[in-house]
This record gives sequence, C-alpha cells and structure tokens, in this order.
Amino acid sequence: MTRFLSGDLPRSRVLATLLIVICIGLVAAPFVFPGARSLNVAAKVAVFVLLVASYDLLLGYTGIVSFAHTMFFGIGGYGIAIAAAKLGPAWGNLALGFIASLALTLAIALVIGLLSLRVRTIFFAMITLAVASFFQILASQLSDFTGGEDGINFRLPALLQDRLACYYLVLAASAALFLCLLRIVNSPFGRVLQSIRENEFRAEALGYRTVIYRTAANCLSALFATVAGALYALWLRYTGPDTTLSFAIMIDLLLMVVIGGMGTLYGAVIGATVFVIAQNYLQDLMKIASDATSGMALLPNLLHPDRWLLWLGVLFVVCVYWFPTGIVGKLRARRAR
Repeated sequence: MTRFLSGDLPRSRVLATLLIVICIGLVAAPFVFPGARSLNVAAKVAVFVLLVASYDLLLGYTGIVSFAHTMFFGIGGYGIAIAAAKLGPAWGNLALGFIASLALTLAIALVIGLLSLRVRTIFFAMITLAVASFFQILASQLSDFTGGEDGINFRLPALLQDRLACYYLVLAASAALFLCLLRIVNSPFGRVLQSIRENEFRAEALGYRTVIYRTAANCLSALFATVAGALYALWLRYTGPDTTLSFAIMIDLLLMVVIGGMGTLYGAVIGATVFVIAQNYLQDLMKIASDATSGMALLPNLLHPDRWLLWLGVLFVVCVYWFPTGIVGKLRARRAR
C-alpha cells in the first residue's frame, strides 16, 4: 500500500476514513445513488479531483500563482469537441483531438513558463490572467470553429454512449492520473519543487536551475488539466466557454485547494468533494431548512434557496477560520499532537 501511494500516507485515521468513504462512494455511485443528477455530481467530483490536484502541483507544491489553469482545462475540452464534431465520433478522431490539445497545451505552457516565470509572482499571475482572458474571448468569437458562446455539442463512439461505461472511464482515468501526480510530488523532482517554494534563493545556491524546474512544473500541471478537460467534455458531450473557460471555475479551483489544504494532494480529494457536493445540494438542504422554519420570523428568509451563494461563502469563511491549513493540514496536525 505504501508503494501504491508513493509513500505518502494520509497520516491521520480520520483523513484515511474520509478518503476511503469518498473512494467507495465514487465507485458505487451509479448503484447507491441512482439518477442522472447524482451520477453527474459523482463524475464532476472525479474530474475536479484531478483538476484541483494538478493546480495544487503548481500552487501548493511550487508556490506559483496562475490564473491560466482553466484555459488548459478548456483546451482539453475543445480538442475533444472539435475533433468529434468536425471529423466524426470515431476513436481515431478523438485520439487526434486529444493529442492535438496536449501539443497545444505543452507549447503554450512552455512559452508562458520560459517568458514569464522570471518575473515576480504578482506579475506572473497578471500575465496568466491576460492570456486566459484572451483565450476565452477567442473561443467566444470564433463561432464557426468553436461554436462561440453556444459551445459545441457532439456525439461519441458507441461504447461511450453508455453512461455507465463513460462514467467508469472518467473515474478510472482520474484515479490513475491522481496516483501519477502523487508519485511526482513524492519524487526527487517533487522535493526540489517544494524547496523552491520554501526558499528559491537557497535552491539556486544548491545548484538547481529553478526556472527549469518551475517551467517543468507549469507544463506538467497544464497537461494534467488538459486531460481533465478532455474527460469532462467526454462526460458532458458538450464544451463551451461557461463549462471550461469561465473565470468562476478558476475561483472555484482556488477555493477547493484552500479548503482541502495546499501542498497536500489528498486535499484535492477532500476539497473537490466538499465543494462540488455543496454547490449541487446546498440549495436543496436550504429549502428543507426554510420549510422547517416557516413559522419563525426571520429564518425562512435567511435560509431561502436563492441565498445559497451567501451561505456557501459563509461556509468557506468558516473553513478558512477553523482550518487555516486546510482540512487535511488540520487533521494531520491534530494527529501529530
């Protein structure tokens, strides 16, 4: 088991229990939680675990703040969608679109890394924000190619028309790539990234070319995000600016990383699960609470489902206050004590 998890064990019984429950829940979701909505939530959790983990490689392990992560997420989705819509729903066409999106991602991430990572953190963040905004505008304007604001609907090969088969493909790919990320952050390469995060000047003094390592981390993170985008497009059979390129998704990523715990890939599992479930079911819970308190003066209005974003913000503030190092960091600290 230690080798399977790359030597990075949960180091907390509560955390291990939560991870096991989430894994069992995702595997058994089609049978335990029947219905299209619950299966869609489970698939989104699987995809966003991978997406958040790939961003944590950049933010939590390397200390790089980037706002271009959803751009790479979108490139993966559009690569699959354009190939399937323009060339047809054949496996070869999907593979061609997937490889093309990975190649484009690698080229853009390499250019951004080499040209921008020499500047200060805030300037790099602004550069990535500008590039991501440009790509979103480009995707919205090239309507003949990308579908514009309406996005692209497409068909899949016969095997993936089965929602159950498609779900387990998404889940298996996300799990395998998550384990790859776990292996990367616990390798010598990952230790160098953490040393750069803690003290870049000391890492340089030890002989490490920090720009090369930071650029490599940027490229790896972008490639994993592209795969997550491709998996999400396969599941939705649709890609559009709002589903992959929206800046709101970037904010959600930041929230998931902070809630789960930066610099802990297990935090991606916890953060993505908590956030996606809250995002999809908080309104339902608030409606139940609002109906239950209908006889009171103020509570029904406060708990009205239309105010779910307010309470989601409150939950985030509470999480940050009680878990400043994230849920995983808090659980590990308590275990250490």
